[in-house]
Amino acid sequence: MSKRLFIPGPIDVSQDILDCMSTQVIGHRGKEASQLQQDISEKLQKLFYTNSTILLSTSSGTGLMEGAIRSCTSKRAAVFSCGSFGNRWYKIGISNMIPVDLFEVDLGRAISPEMVDKVLSTGKYDLITVTHNETSTGIRNPIEAIGEVVKKYNDIIYCVDAVSSAGGIKIEVDKLGIDICITSVQKALGLPPGMAICTFSNKAVQRAKKVPYRGTYFDLLAMYEYIVSKNYQYPSTPSLSHMFALNFQLNQILKEGLENRFARHEDMARIVRNWAREHFQIFTDENYLSNTLTVIKNTKGISVSNLNKELQKYGYEIANGYGGLKEKTFRISHMGDYTVDDVKSLLKNINEILGFKTDLSLL
Repeated sequence: MSKRLFIPGPIDVSQDILDCMSTQVIGHRGKEASQLQQDISEKLQKLFYTNSTILLSTSSGTGLMEGAIRSCTSKRAAVFSCGSFGNRWYKIGISNMIPVDLFEVDLGRAISPEMVDKVLSTGKYDLITVTHNETSTGIRNPIEAIGEVVKKYNDIIYCVDAVSSAGGIKIEVDKLGIDICITSVQKALGLPPGMAICTFSNKAVQRAKKVPYRGTYFDLLAMYEYIVSKNYQYPSTPSLSHMFALNFQLNQILKEGLENRFARHEDMARIVRNWAREHFQIFTDENYLSNTLTVIKNTKGISVSNLNKELQKYGYEIANGYGGLKEKTFRISHMGDYTVDDVKSLLKNINEILGFKTDLSLL
């Protein structure tokens, strides 16, 4: 039995997108492939509100995270973390022998602009990383306010992990001064896993030119120069199947309207939060809540694993807490092409399993 996935990704993929994935392949060095890649890039520039070049990677988002910190750190990187996926940046830096320091806050708390300003004022760093949407804790970090801080420091490359937010939450890359904004297709964009995307500013280009050892596969400068010099071509073979599907999905997203899409995600988030407040507690600082995922504190001491087993009988799946928060929290995603009715259907089934009485029409 297929399941509706209300987990932090991957999420459900529409049949139309799956059909696009099965489009017959074309030569990746031909004009048709260049046109496809150009079309995708121009649509993604609208999604990210940017004039920066778009880079497509046949990888998970982690690949472009590695590419960003390796390609654009010439002095030292500052990693700001509020959970497991923020810490991933630090592990990537260490494993690539990048000079890097980790700055953490307690789980469920957000990175503050004041914290970033204090670190950058030391003059030790020329690149920072921030996770926009931390799926282990449900935090949406204030990348807008952090961006204002970064603008005070001319030599800082501002990298943002928007893997679980882009396409569901508005991110105005150029306005915020983000140099590299990274996402993956299997979350709010609603595709199968296997492709990642990032913006790449001119400032990042110039920095990468000063970094001698950028690797090979995830050398962002090599990708950029190939795109520019060879008419939207890539150094290595891309996943054309993902590109066919991504091009189709971006058409659907733009047809829905970006503001409408962001508002729909906000509506779904509000419903889940109200339900969580009625029956449990929200784990996350209420001032920094994600619109694509809610992390709920398990105040009733239910077995989240057993709840999921029962839910799967109805064709649904949610996520247990991540790492040390397993069974202490559980996570419900509300991203991609889901609707308010889809979310209410999920909550209706959870209510029946747990014996809750909630008028979902009032949420």
